[in-house]
Amino acid sequence: MRALIVGLLFASAWLAAPTPIEALSVQEAILRVKPAVVLITAEVGADVTLNCGRGPTTVTPPPFRETGTGWFVDGRGFIITNAHVIDPAFRLPAWVIHELKKKAIDEACVVPQLRARGFMVGARPEVEEEIRRDAIGRALAGAKVEAQPQITVLLSNGAKLKAEVKKFSPLLLLDNAGKPLPGSGRDLALLRVPEGEYPAIGLAKREPQIGDAVHILGFPGVVLSHELLNQSATLEASVTNGAVSGIKQDQIGQDLVQTDASASHGNSGGPAIGDEATLVGVMVAVTLSASGAPVQGFNFLIPARDVANFLQGTEVKKPGDSKFNAVWAAAIELFFDGHYKASVAKLTEADKLVPNLVDVKHTLEKADRLAKNPPPQPFPWALATLGVTLASVGVYGGMWGKRWWKNRFRVVPTQVIGFIERGLNPVLLDVRTKADFETSPLRLPGSIRLAPEEADKAPLNIEPTQMIVTYCTSPEEATSERVAALLRQRGYKHVRILKGGLGGWTNARLPVEGKSALPSIGLEIYKNLSLGDIERRTFKRGEIIFKEGDDARDEAFVIHSGTVEIRRSFDGVEKVLNRIGEGEPLGEIGLFRKGPRSATAVAAEDVELLVIKDERLEWLVRNRPQLAIELLRRLSNLVVATDQERAQAPSVR
Repeated sequence: MRALIVGLLFASAWLAAPTPIEALSVQEAILRVKPAVVLITAEVGADVTLNCGRGPTTVTPPPFRETGTGWFVDGRGFIITNAHVIDPAFRLPAWVIHELKKKAIDEACVVPQLRARGFMVGARPEVEEEIRRDAIGRALAGAKVEAQPQITVLLSNGAKLKAEVKKFSPLLLLDNAGKPLPGSGRDLALLRVPEGEYPAIGLAKREPQIGDAVHILGFPGVVLSHELLNQSATLEASVTNGAVSGIKQDQIGQDLVQTDASASHGNSGGPAIGDEATLVGVMVAVTLSASGAPVQGFNFLIPARDVANFLQGTEVKKPGDSKFNAVWAAAIELFFDGHYKASVAKLTEADKLVPNLVDVKHTLEKADRLAKNPPPQPFPWALATLGVTLASVGVYGGMWGKRWWKNRFRVVPTQVIGFIERGLNPVLLDVRTKADFETSPLRLPGSIRLAPEEADKAPLNIEPTQMIVTYCTSPEEATSERVAALLRQRGYKHVRILKGGLGGWTNARLPVEGKSALPSIGLEIYKNLSLGDIERRTFKRGEIIFKEGDDARDEAFVIHSGTVEIRRSFDGVEKVLNRIGEGEPLGEIGLFRKGPRSATAVAAEDVELLVIKDERLEWLVRNRPQLAIELLRRLSNLVVATDQERAQAPSVR
């Protein structure tokens, strides 16, 4: 139950963790901002009074017209565009007045004289140009212009709104010395149309980086004037795609973002957005060739940061704020997620806020059609994956919790060494069962024996705050776990369990000691044997364990208890060569020689032997260098001892 609770907590924590916001697709990002993009027209009409030589006359020449792109930065009716787009209608520069005068001269002076001579306009260019030069000389200087400038904004629903200029920072112009002309600046203008509900585009908070995606929206002149397109081209913005290709500065140190996204005349003032559907920059300049044609791939944007600076001190406090935006974004998200019925409801709501926007109408038509005739639904792999993931998290969380609960008091041998090195001096308690304790001659250095059956009552001269480490040889440290629980009940606060017990300690190559005096070779052998699964054989006093000349049968032994006499026949007389006891190997020479027994072994008293198979002994020799050294030392001593005792050994009667 505890493990299950831990697993559920783990799964809950995983589910409660914050998830990253899913990135918008390119289509969704563009669709979010398109309704906020508008066509800007700066138009200057005029009544011009002039004298072509027959007395004053007043004409109304064709108006001067400049188009560009703008975008709502605030849903209450505030629009950003380039200053140079609206400059002709805002400041009425002298060159605009001059152009209007020339148009008036053509209409009032040139055309009537051509007709009087019987020529159509363009039929005799040389005559037409001569008449124009003469008329300009007569009428240009005295012509009076009564201008009627206006700035209009065309939304994608066809609504044409008059705009007033709220803030103006003109195009940067330099004199011959390379210094900015008075009044020139960032080429931005803030317009205001009648208050209402409008879409809006927010500003990116992250600085653009080279390689970031860029999508430029606008009304390029080549599209507006294309002979194949109808009037709808003036309602729906075009989109070109590219990336940030550089961060540059203009001649007075103002930042510009370079992009390879295509643009041309008419894109000026338009928004360039990133994949987050926020403004990266405002289209400001294209690169022209020597012939005046646009060179694509080298266009420049005013960064969003400078737009934010430009808006300081204006009524626009929250760029991108719009009631329409929230509804429109929700509708698009539902549409792209395939929830068409819900999308229809949101799209209808958006259409009521700002009626008949082209993108809203198109999307509403698609959503309504798909809601009535839904496409085949793919298998819900995401939900299936989520279900499998949750189940896996629960299972693995439960397993992890169970493992943690089991091991929360366990320590590995290296941790015990760390306790000792830090001066904690843990008390090592040997809590092996009686059978295990009596079977193995080894123990941890300095350990104290505590019989597990007496753990709840045996007196211990240990402080309650002292660290205690229990060890045993039971599977999964079961005995140590039981004793540790009893000790904690008795008030000992810091009781730990040695993971792996005595075997784990010896496998870590840490020192052990014998409960009684063991030869060094015996100590090494016991350290590397698992006594629980090893074969044991017992012999009564006087019984022959093996005889000289017997087949070794791929077996050697370790004397676990008792004493064994090693005897050998010399010229028909059997002599005692040696007496060996607890912890010493027996019969290993036959295995190493791959031959018969070289001597007879007889139990000098009751004996218990541990059987070591040939493959096990070979593995120990190959993988336990210290044991191999002890065996070599023993064999060397046996050779010397045999030579010395051969003649001195008493005969057996």
